[in-house]
Order: sequence, then structure tokens, then C-alpha cells
Amino acid sequence: MHSMPTLGANRTADRAQARALLSSATYDLLIIGGGILGTAVAWTAAQSGLRVAMVDGGDFAGATSSASSKLVHGGLRYLQTGAVKLVAENHKERRALSTDVAPHLVNPLTFFVPVYKGGPHSAPKLGAGVFLYSALSAFRDGMGHVATAATAAQQVPALKTEGLRSVAVYGDHQMNDSRVAVMTVRAAVDSGAVVLNHAEVTGLRFVGGRVSGAEVRDRLTGEEFGVDARLVLNATGPWVDHLRTMEDAGSAPSIRLSKGAHVVLRRKAPWNAALTIPIDKYRVSFAIPWEDHVLLGTTDEEYTGDPADVRATGADVDQILGEAAHAIRDEHLDRDLITYSFAGLRVLPGGPGQTAAAKRETVVTEGRGGMLSVAGGKWTTYRHIGRVVLDKLAHVPGTGLAEDMSTIPRTVPLPGVASPNAVAHRLLVDREPGARMDPLVARHLATHYGTLSFDLARMIDEDPALGRPIHPDGPDVWAQVAYAVDHEWAATADDVLRRRTTTTVRGLDTPEVRAEVDAFLAERFPQA
Repeated sequence: MHSMPTLGANRTADRAQARALLSSATYDLLIIGGGILGTAVAWTAAQSGLRVAMVDGGDFAGATSSASSKLVHGGLRYLQTGAVKLVAENHKERRALSTDVAPHLVNPLTFFVPVYKGGPHSAPKLGAGVFLYSALSAFRDGMGHVATAATAAQQVPALKTEGLRSVAVYGDHQMNDSRVAVMTVRAAVDSGAVVLNHAEVTGLRFVGGRVSGAEVRDRLTGEEFGVDARLVLNATGPWVDHLRTMEDAGSAPSIRLSKGAHVVLRRKAPWNAALTIPIDKYRVSFAIPWEDHVLLGTTDEEYTGDPADVRATGADVDQILGEAAHAIRDEHLDRDLITYSFAGLRVLPGGPGQTAAAKRETVVTEGRGGMLSVAGGKWTTYRHIGRVVLDKLAHVPGTGLAEDMSTIPRTVPLPGVASPNAVAHRLLVDREPGARMDPLVARHLATHYGTLSFDLARMIDEDPALGRPIHPDGPDVWAQVAYAVDHEWAATADDVLRRRTTTTVRGLDTPEVRAEVDAFLAERFPQA
């Protein structure tokens, strides 16, 4: 084992400071849950000038919000159900994210929809669909069209060509959901929010029957403290009803859960485009080039177990590989190629028993004690959702929040905003002689940190041990571990390997790597 990179800062002080801040003031808004919804509202509310606190019992985006299909998309399949306005809105948000808010984290990607003999859709119908889809995005991603099988097979050599009639083509975007979440938390903190992860809500506080805050336990230290707030927002995703029963023991279930699993495989050939594979009239499965691998999924089935236990089962993996096999040749779907599988829970409105095709919409409900609960939502429209929810908060009677809110700008970029190509170029060129950076590492940092990469490069200059790869087969380096701990609230090996870096996704999360990261964290969190 090489010498362990070290840095002077001690993160325990920061957690202690956050606990002290959280317990010593009355906040305008306490957000419980740091997934897509919680972070979006925290960022928006902090920009509006409110005093915002946010806690999460696990890591930020540690559950469903880092188990998505990694897409920022208009939702081609929503056209099936005639949701033209929704698709147009999604496109608008997608464009804002990819051009102004997070071009360093959101990447354009071409999608192919293969049309096979005897498949659920015809080429002319799909051609018309992708044309309408690209028209709704004002043709910003090129014209949706139909291409030949040969053209598609050139871009995606794994594509099955037997019985392939033609391929519909459209443009969308993808992103690393965990990185977008961390950057959003950082943006919220830059705007004044106080946040703490691994901080579990054990009970709610009440004044005269109204929810006035929460009792919290720091899961790393066991320390207990309370947070007071004028308004509490329950954004706990799959746990939303669990928190609602803390407010009112008799509250009826408000959501249903649907499990979506994914599988990540090593690629045996280049993947220059993604596949949208029609499974039946309504369902599609994706095969997407992601982090030098291929991401396959997803499933959609009701889930009634404990949200903490959700995982991709053998049956999920079988189903995903089976569906991918509609359009991908067998040798590219070999089980030995699997590096990682994961599952998340979609939160659908309506309690048990309502099995109608539930829409992916965001629902805000007010409880008996005045706590607002929000459920649903997706990455593509997360900024929009943040605004919608904030608007609802402003109109809750008796809190007086509206008077304290200022108008927020339409488009605020996430930290690190820049063209990744420009950043990668500078990382490679602006080096001291003899301090060359591997081009793969430069590209990796640029597309996951944007201009914050220069901070990591400086750390490596000061301590070359931080330039060492976390695992020799991947582009993640030790500077990312140090940075995750010092600037991105990472406190556990999972936080670092699964969500701040791409180590786990690539199947490089070995016992040796984990032991090294654990040792690094133990040095930083001596009391935990």
C-alpha cells in the first residue's frame, strides 16, 4: 500500500459547526430529505433569501436520486400519451441545464430507436414521433429522423442487425445524477443554506399543535440536537409517509412505490450513441454509454418492502438483460461483463390500491400540523420543481414567508460551470514541466467538476500522492477523495466510492480500495 495522502483540514469541525448552527437559530424553512426535491427546494429557497436548513438521514441523493437512468430528457415516450405540453416543458428545462446551468455535468447524446420486423412500432410512426419530439425542442438537437441500420451499427457495433428495418434518431442529454446533486447542495450552501447529511430525524417538534421543527441525531457521532423552523418540508421520498405519521399517527398512506433497477456492464466495443429499445407499446428499455461503461434499464414494478432494503435482484438482472437482448447482440450482454447493479424507488402519488398508470408528477400536501410533504419529481425538471414548491411554501398562511422572499433570477448556474473541453484543455496545458496530467484524468475531472477541477489540480501539485489513481483501472484519483471529504460532505466509503467518484460503478470498489478509503476517513473523523 502506498503512503496515504493527507491534508490538514479536519471535517469533524465542520460537522460540529453545522450542528451548532442548526440548533442555535430559528430557520424559515427546514427541509428533511436531501434528494432531488430537497436539494432543489433548498437551492431555490436559499436564493430567495430565506434561512434554509436541510438534513438527510443518509447521504445527499443517497437513495433514489442517485439510482436514476442518468438522463436529462424530454420524455419521448410521453408523446405516446399525448402529453405534448409536458414534453415541451421538459425540453425547455433540459436546454437550460445543458447550456446555462450545468454544461459541465450534462452531456448531449444521440439516441437510436431500432425498429425490428414484428416489433411494437412501425418506422413511419416512430419517424413522425422523433420528428415531433425534436420539433418540440425547436430542433436544437438536430432534426429527428430515420436512419439506415448500417449507419446505426457503425455507431453502436453491439446493435443486433437481424430483422432491423430502420432506426429512428433523436437527441437528448445525460448526466451523473450524484454529481449534479452534490453540486446543487453546494450551490444551496453558497446561497446561505446550512446542511447536514447522516443526520436522522427522530421526531418532530410542535408548538400548539403545529410542527415547529425536528429532533435530529447525528448518525456519525450519536449526538442529538433540535432544529426550529417556521415551516418544515418533508421531502423524504420513499419515507414520506413515515414522517407524516410522526406528524399525525392516523395519516393515511399518500404514495405508492415503484422499483426501477439498472445494470452496468463493461463495454466490448465503442458505444457512440444510446439505444431506446421499445419493449411493448408503452415501455422502453435504455442502453446508454455511461462512465466508459454501458448502463441498461430500467424495470417498473410495485414495491412494498422497506425502502432501505431496495436492491437489484437476480430476477431484475434477468429481466434487464432479456429486454436489452431485443436489440443488443448476446456477446455484449455476458454476465461476466456486469460491474454493478442498483435499484431505486419511484414515488408515485396515491396510496395502495390505485394501480392506474400513475403520472410522474410532483404532489404537495399539507398535514394536520402544518408540515408540507412533497413527493414525486425527476431530475430533468428539478429546477422547475424547486420553484413550484417554493411558490406553494410562500402561500402557506400564517408563516409570513412571502414577505421575506425576494425574486430569484431565472437561471443560476451550478458551481464549476464551464465547457468541459475548455477545462480539460487547460488542465493539460497549464502544468508545470514534469507535472503532466493523464489526459483521461483531465477529461474525467473536467466532466465531473468543471472549473472546480483546478482546485483538485492545485491539491495534486501540492501533494503528488493525491494524483495517484484510487484504482489503477479507473480515472478517479485520490484528490477526489480528499476533495469529497473536505468540500462535498462525504463521510463514509459509500459516499466517496459510489456517489462522489465513479469507482463503484466501474466495478473497482475492491476490498483493498475500500480499506484504504476507510483508513483515510478514520483519520478525518476520529470520533466516528
